Amino acid sequence: MAGHSKWANIKHRKGAQDAKKAKIFTRVIKEISMCVRTGGSDPSANPRLRTAISNAKSLNIPKDNVARAIKKADGAEGINYQEVSFEGYAPQGVAVFLECATDNLNRTVSNVRAIFNKFGGRLDKNGALDFIFERQGIFILKKPQAQLADLEALEMTLIDHGLEQLEPMEDEIIVYTSFEHFGKMQQQLDAMKLEVHRSELERIPLNTVSMDAPSAAGILKMIDKFEDDEDVQNLYHNLEISS
Repeated sequence: MAGHSKWANIKHRKGAQDAKKAKIFTRVIKEISMCVRTGGSDPSANPRLRTAISNAKSLNIPKDNVARAIKKADGAEGINYQEVSFEGYAPQGVAVFLECATDNLNRTVSNVRAIFNKFGGRLDKNGALDFIFERQGIFILKKPQAQLADLEALEMTLIDHGLEQLEPMEDEIIVYTSFEHFGKMQQQLDAMKLEVHRSELERIPLNTVSMDAPSAAGILKMIDKFEDDEDVQNLYHNLEISS
């Protein structure tokens, strides 16, 4: 099942964004807060919170900060964030999908629309990019772990729990599953006592728009502006920079 690394492309893109943003810390804490508000403060009964805590650990966010975020969200002073998504196009037909969390929807809509307009893009209706992005679950298993030694056996076991692709990398193994089987796969990996370094529900482009760096410069500035917005949690696009 190994093949062209979809996650490696996403990881490269997201890594470049996150490396220049101290706000990644704030985003993770906000995600934890939303998880508690929607599913409770017990990670064993709230799979989404369990995933958020695991991801915070992978980013070296201190346990005390995570614990404080959970306690605050579980109390009366916690902020009620609204989750909302926006879909649109940058110039030259590059698709842009935004996942936001906001305590002021009017502000968020205004900011998103203004950025699209400023850089020559356009905000579209929800569902407009359904044919471009596929939602997939991704689990990153760090090596070495004893149960990762026999990849064929691991693959055969996980197929029954929604495995779509198993991709060995140099120091990790990437497990792909469908959006529908994300929870089932998470439960199986837990049952096998496999340490999951990071897990995500990603929007992976089914097709890309390729251009050289000079041609993409304006689009990258637009993406950076979105990334700077405090309400944007995740950003996906299908731009591919050609060498």
